[in-house]
Amino acid sequence: MRLRGPVFAVGIGGNKFLIIMEKKGYIGILTSGGDASGMNATIRAITRSAICNGYKVKGIYRGYEGLIHDEIRELTTEDVSNIIQRGGTILKTARSKDFETPEGRQKAYEVMKKEEITALFIIGGNGSLTGARVFAQEHDDVVCIGLPGTIDNDLCGTDRTIGYDTALNTIVDCVDKIRDTATSHERIFFVEVMGRDAGFLAQNSAIASGAEAAIIPEDQTDKDQLEEFISRGFRKTKNSSIVLVTESATGKGANYYADRVRKEYPQYDVRVTILGHLQRGGSPSAGDRILASRLGYASIQALMEGQRNVMIGIRNDKVVYVPIPEAIKQHKPLDDSLIDVLDELSI
Repeated sequence: MRLRGPVFAVGIGGNKFLIIMEKKGYIGILTSGGDASGMNATIRAITRSAICNGYKVKGIYRGYEGLIHDEIRELTTEDVSNIIQRGGTILKTARSKDFETPEGRQKAYEVMKKEEITALFIIGGNGSLTGARVFAQEHDDVVCIGLPGTIDNDLCGTDRTIGYDTALNTIVDCVDKIRDTATSHERIFFVEVMGRDAGFLAQNSAIASGAEAAIIPEDQTDKDQLEEFISRGFRKTKNSSIVLVTESATGKGANYYADRVRKEYPQYDVRVTILGHLQRGGSPSAGDRILASRLGYASIQALMEGQRNVMIGIRNDKVVYVPIPEAIKQHKPLDDSLIDVLDELSI
């Protein structure tokens, strides 16, 4: 192990021992919002890198809610052993209504002071980092470091988010199995996946699984597009199809499109599969474990460099520091060429 913190050597009886000088205060780690495979790998990386560099670490349980209610305890390297392969988060996660209020955030700030936490590491998605931005704006002495933990892959400034690769592989595995039934029964299957306002999971899982179409927020499907899919997917010998659909808060999810087909094309046998929370769980992929480890390590490097209120991301396979407001302020664009790829390969 290579030690990077303030280190000095002492000699006792001719033997030398390396001692890491501890820095003042603690760093705090929390996971917030929806869980994503790779969060545990991130907790492990932050904790071990922090301790290696002379920091003490405290784990904050149940996200911002746990910060408000002081559900906090110190973490050691042993506490994060044997968790890199585990899904979910050992720190638990929750959505906090109280943290959305100035009174709740003030209470969280007071707990941070009581626990001597000088820097807060937030692993989560858009909502979690929005909370960090507001918290840091209200309290100038609060240092926030964000890490992108969400299966939606919808944070700007980073090519990938922790948990996205695992969720993508889970979806593809499920669609491969659904394909067997669709083919055997000559059916159209609408498969609904997560993603909220982003179509990364639906579009890329459609390409990877050989699906016939993807209905995503970035490429709104109207009646003409649905007709085009039907005519293209059911030409000549093709008598079954898979359509990936991003979940929708407006009610235009998989059931909506399946009902349209039933009414407008009653000759086709239609089924719906909503994968739901199946997409969040499971052991993280190798890609997510590596990404989590790189970003967790880089987050401590960022702290030592004096960075504050940034998200640690990955761009062109290089670690980048993205100001939190930039990471959450705009809609992350989907590469339009992915839509063209699926259109041509699904003929």
